Amino acid sequence: MMFAHGFGCDQNMWRHVAPAFEDDFRVVLFDHVGAGNSDSSAYDFDRYASLSAYAEDIVRIVTELDLHDVVFVGHSVSAMIGVLAERMVPERFAKLVLVGPSPRYIDDEGYVGGFAEQDIHELLDSLDSNYLGWSAAMAPTIMGNPDRPALGQELTESFCRTDPDIARAFARVTFLSDNRADLALVRTPTLVLQCSNDVIAPVAVGRFVADRIPDSTFVLLDATGHCPNLSAPEETTAALAAFVRAAETEGASIAR
Repeated sequence: MMFAHGFGCDQNMWRHVAPAFEDDFRVVLFDHVGAGNSDSSAYDFDRYASLSAYAEDIVRIVTELDLHDVVFVGHSVSAMIGVLAERMVPERFAKLVLVGPSPRYIDDEGYVGGFAEQDIHELLDSLDSNYLGWSAAMAPTIMGNPDRPALGQELTESFCRTDPDIARAFARVTFLSDNRADLALVRTPTLVLQCSNDVIAPVAVGRFVADRIPDSTFVLLDATGHCPNLSAPEETTAALAAFVRAAETEGASIAR
């Protein structure tokens, strides 16, 4: 069972969820290059100018560890990274879990992404001009749950630990990507976990993802904000466990 973190985060963001699956799964945690304790010298601005490079890293981990029947759990941008990795080596994956996914953040004709194109460019300009200030302002908004300010503070600190240059580049790739066409090509059973009030990935986006992936299940959490792995780990864990148990009931092979 592989857990992948979102923008500005690291594998520590799964600390309240991943341990619940260690008895039944081989749990794999990692940091995207440029995040957490990864080797930032391995980051190449040209290579990581698309999400496909991050997906290739997933495939490399899966192949080098010789993992099969992988249950991949991707949060935020890692949801689409997981979709791209599944397209590269679908035979390696048993299940996908997409937490707060968004295939395109910018509104389009007939599609609600949650942001006008001008809003995204203003967000990126703000990030470029003052990354630390942007982090302090945006992280609590992304986290939601204003009644629990410690959660927003944790995300702010996580953002601020990220190399600003890499964070700017990753943000640009994240918010300007369009992976809508990839969804219909997913062949792996997929769970879409959507928070009930998420400023980054509105409910309409989660439903769009679930509608486009052929074999998908949509679950709307009571949790609010964009990081239910931190704000509602019990509910998130329960939804994951129910999906896994359903797979076992159907006789699916589960990675050990």
